[in-house]
Amino acid sequence: MAGAFEGKVVLISGANGGLGQGVVTHFRDEGAKLALIERGAETTKSSEQMVVSGDVTDVDSMAAVVQQVVGHFGKIDAYVHTVGGYSAGNPVHSLDLNTWDKMMALNARAVYIATGTVAQQMVEQGSGGSIVVVLARAGFKGGKNQAAYSASKAAAHRIVESMAAELLEHGIRVNAVSPGTIDTQANRDAMPGADFSKWVKPEQLAAAIAFLVSDAASAISGDNVAVYGRS
Repeated sequence: MAGAFEGKVVLISGANGGLGQGVVTHFRDEGAKLALIERGAETTKSSEQMVVSGDVTDVDSMAAVVQQVVGHFGKIDAYVHTVGGYSAGNPVHSLDLNTWDKMMALNARAVYIATGTVAQQMVEQGSGGSIVVVLARAGFKGGKNQAAYSASKAAAHRIVESMAAELLEHGIRVNAVSPGTIDTQANRDAMPGADFSKWVKPEQLAAAIAFLVSDAASAISGDNVAVYGRS
């Protein structure tokens, strides 16, 4: 698939994260023009890449991001949402609303705002597009002390499915990937005794995301692809 994204503008959130960096590298190697959202970053621009600061949980911030990207590149062909977070929390009967609010904001509200804002631009462009959201295996089933996290990822999954149905007539595809444990430095530090060889590599997940963005997946929308490796 070398050069598969020549001339395409791909917007990536969480671009400086452990997964985001792998996604950026993959799309860069395939010829995409990159717009990278890095919270608190200084804005930089070139003919092939721009970096812009943005908060995916804030409507005005995301609107400003989209405006800057379109002002520089003229369009957005694809958006990859890699932002997310994990907190184990406590049993539901403890009423740990702090964890609930945090997970819903970071994993559900962020998807709703960021993908919705980009979709508005794609609809206005009238040339179709592709959106891929990184979810999590926990979104398929709850677990002990994971109600807030699991529910937030499940809510994001419903957002993806709803948007896929809403945007089909506009030629905009919306899909998701749900990884198992991703082999990032942060996860290695949190679980030093784990067998890292079983975890999903960022480049493996990036390849799955790129497939869903590509023309090879032109008939796929509303799907949530499990990318577990052996984790």
